[in-house]
Amino acid sequence: MSVYLVARNEGGLPIYRQIRDVLVNEIHDLYKAGDSLPAETELALRFGVNRHTLRRAIDELVSDGCVERRHGKGVFVLEPAINYSIGSSTRFTETLQSQGKNTTSRVLRKLVIPAKGTVASRLQIQEGEDIIFIETLRSVESNPFCIISHFIPLHKFYEILESYEMGSLHEYIRMHFGIELKRSESLISSVVPDIADASLLNMPRHAPMLRVKSLNLDINSNEAVEYAVTRFRGDTTQLSIKH
Repeated sequence: MSVYLVARNEGGLPIYRQIRDVLVNEIHDLYKAGDSLPAETELALRFGVNRHTLRRAIDELVSDGCVERRHGKGVFVLEPAINYSIGSSTRFTETLQSQGKNTTSRVLRKLVIPAKGTVASRLQIQEGEDIIFIETLRSVESNPFCIISHFIPLHKFYEILESYEMGSLHEYIRMHFGIELKRSESLISSVVPDIADASLLNMPRHAPMLRVKSLNLDINSNEAVEYAVTRFRGDTTQLSIKH
């Protein structure tokens, strides 16, 4: 590969930013997720700079979410972040397919459990009342994207327990119950995944995960239909809030 001579132009970008821009283009054109960049000493020699300047350029790539440092192993290219919009009528399948991405949804668990604490409160039902608990794994381009825990009152939606198997749960509710849902709130936080979530999302235990707690209401009656807790890989997801 040719050696790039990075010169400081009067009034131009700092050298480390110029190196960063060159590497961004190369990552886009020449690398795929999981590939490693050349060693810092090799890159510093190639660009004709000291390792301190080269590290600043790599730091920029890390901050941009393009690469990650792995202690003792090097610098590795990450999957590009997927932009996922959160609005009052957000639907997983429609949102991702509008970006030209293939999606799948798989039911991991379906149980009847008693409502407790926050779940009972948000669904506006008595503690101990039976609810449907469904856990689904959503994938994008065959890669795990998020896990969703759905909590739904049993007495109104028993049919879900028996016949919902895959696809959009909100679309299932619309088709079978004639109810259109709207999101009334989304609480977003960064958390460390537990062992099960880390395994399902194929991510390291120490990496951050984005958790979104949301409440979905019947658009006509404003009655609570679903409380959901969604966990996204923090390094491959960019959440966009729509008002």
